[in-house]
Amino acid sequence: MKKLLLFLTASVCFCACKNEKLAIAGSEWDDIAIINKKNGFIEWRHRLNPGEECNSIQVTPEGHILYAYSKGAKMINRKHETLWEYQAGEEEEIHAVSQLPYGGFLVGVCGEPARIVEFDRKGKQIKEISFPTLIFHTHYQFRQVTKTKTDVYLIPLMEKQTVLVLSSIDRSMKIVYIGYDVFSAKQLANKKVIVSCGRDSRFVEVDPEDPHRLNRTVTSEIRGGILRYVAEILFYENGNKLIANSHLYNDDKTQPLLIEIDNDDNVVWTLPHNKEIKNITAIYSFFE
Repeated sequence: MKKLLLFLTASVCFCACKNEKLAIAGSEWDDIAIINKKNGFIEWRHRLNPGEECNSIQVTPEGHILYAYSKGAKMINRKHETLWEYQAGEEEEIHAVSQLPYGGFLVGVCGEPARIVEFDRKGKQIKEISFPTLIFHTHYQFRQVTKTKTDVYLIPLMEKQTVLVLSSIDRSMKIVYIGYDVFSAKQLANKKVIVSCGRDSRFVEVDPEDPHRLNRTVTSEIRGGILRYVAEILFYENGNKLIANSHLYNDDKTQPLLIEIDNDDNVVWTLPHNKEIKNITAIYSFFE
């Protein structure tokens, strides 16, 4: 019994001692990296090739890094070895890659037509859906794409200032007009959608079932910080939001690169600007 008790105590201590890490990437930054959230130190970094642009990054359950790099999507290990790669066509760009709720991952391909491609856990293609954007400059079509647990894709169309809601089952489409620049759209537990609004320095909450009314708008007037280019937003179980506060299109580099706010929009944590990290537009939280 004493040996069993010792084992259980050690297991609890191991879980409790895990630290929150953040995988980060950013448009116009030459690296992707992993930082320790507690102290903000870079623990791992990977240099991108010239001309590559990363706006989506995630960490797999195995600890591998999944990211988009404008001309493709790639999975690498911590030794910088490529485990899987999917390349864009000659007139295409890839800025969106994400893990699927049931395993596997998807890639959003900007092009004419635009495409969503799904892969299983081993990187084998299992589905492809083409859809119109009516945006003929590939670079301005979309950045991040997410798939909800109800098999719906959320695709923020930048030039149209809208979110395309696309069913992966019957391929029906719905347009939600936002009226601001759009970068990312994520569904909350209550089925509402939070849309980060890029250069309009805000994020909005919208109900896709009532697409003509914005339920809530949070602008740069948060308590304790100033929002610049609002890129990806992460949501914690306690309701806090972690915002990628990019310095794109802004000469003021004094504002934090990451801002965490609580339910009352008070700033509770920041990652200050530093010379090692140029911009952050994509973030992913994990523990190890």
